[in-house]
Amino acid sequence: MMNTLNTEKSAEKPFRKTGNPVELTSESPLHPRRKSRRIMVGSVPVGGGAPISVQSMTNTLTANVPATLQQIAELTAAGCDIVRVAVPSQDDADALPEICRKSPVPIIADIHFQSKYVFQAIDAGCAAVRVNPGNIRKFNEVGPSICKAATDAGISLRIGVNAGSLDKELYAKYGGPTPEALVASALKEAHMFEDVGFHDFKISVKHHDVITMVETYRLLASKGDWPLHLGVTEAGPAWQGTIKSCLAFGALLAEGIGDTIRVSLSAPPVEEVKVGCKLLEYMGLRPRKFDIISCPSCGRAQVDVIQLASAVTEGLKDVTAPIRVAVMGCIVNGPGEAREADLGVASGNGKGQIFIKGKVIETVPEDQIVDTLLTKAQEIAAQMEADGLVPVNATGPVVVPIQHPNR
Repeated sequence: MMNTLNTEKSAEKPFRKTGNPVELTSESPLHPRRKSRRIMVGSVPVGGGAPISVQSMTNTLTANVPATLQQIAELTAAGCDIVRVAVPSQDDADALPEICRKSPVPIIADIHFQSKYVFQAIDAGCAAVRVNPGNIRKFNEVGPSICKAATDAGISLRIGVNAGSLDKELYAKYGGPTPEALVASALKEAHMFEDVGFHDFKISVKHHDVITMVETYRLLASKGDWPLHLGVTEAGPAWQGTIKSCLAFGALLAEGIGDTIRVSLSAPPVEEVKVGCKLLEYMGLRPRKFDIISCPSCGRAQVDVIQLASAVTEGLKDVTAPIRVAVMGCIVNGPGEAREADLGVASGNGKGQIFIKGKVIETVPEDQIVDTLLTKAQEIAAQMEADGLVPVNATGPVVVPIQHPNR
């Protein structure tokens, strides 16, 4: 049974001494956010209605400090809020102080097997530590000391289980990594911490199967008020992992479940961040940034929409101002969609009508569409930057296919 006394008290606790205690909240337009207690990961609030944060993990050797810091900078520029680094060796642990000191975002140390690295990560100034009690040797003995060290340092922890690291006894009892088994494991770990008075942790219960993952988080969300870190583990290559993550995260976020996310892809970490940020934008959980709307390939199109959208996307890849550009290929939906965008083109009959804020400003030959759009987009972006309307950590474009309603 959940220790309701502990969770109710922890929900009333003030902010940790880490981070900014400003009362930041973010609501979903689809469903009220699940009520969870708030923890801090450095300056980033997690839970308690705080804006959902995007995480990723470096794939450099952590001991290679310049390479790791370079990748952290790239992730930050892409919109990442929190970065996790692997600490499998003593050399990696030794690199943490410099990384934490120079990183522009909070650092989480990823620790497995060796509890001594947990204490080193805390001493190094990490904003949080990811600890897997299931594979830390003699955790029952060292767990209370870890909690005390984290409390003294004012940092939070992440606990939880992946389908591949489920306790053997629970695996046998439930017949595999079922939602019930994963939640039972997570509850066991949570109570280990709460029983010694430590409450500043978030939980993840990740699985590679979308349906199992969603069912698991739903079940866990009903058991307590812990902040939840969403993840589809081993999601796969970029296209497959993106689909899995968007389906799973979308289902849960639409129900108000989830406080921080990581899109796990077999791809460069920056790609994880781009997908995560755009996912939150399209769910109405982050301010809209730069966006491209484009038609799918269609027999009605009178221009090569694929080539046109690709050329515009490439030409505007460095634009971060929150403008929406519509690239439309026929006269059925083209004019309407183009009028709804900040800037757009409705193409056909060898020419393109250029729209700005719903008004046709000029008609250009087909071979001038791309150059005209790029010029106008840069002008709009420059004006928005001059007016201070470009969000912090704004990201570049993502092509959004628009399906015709009569299909």
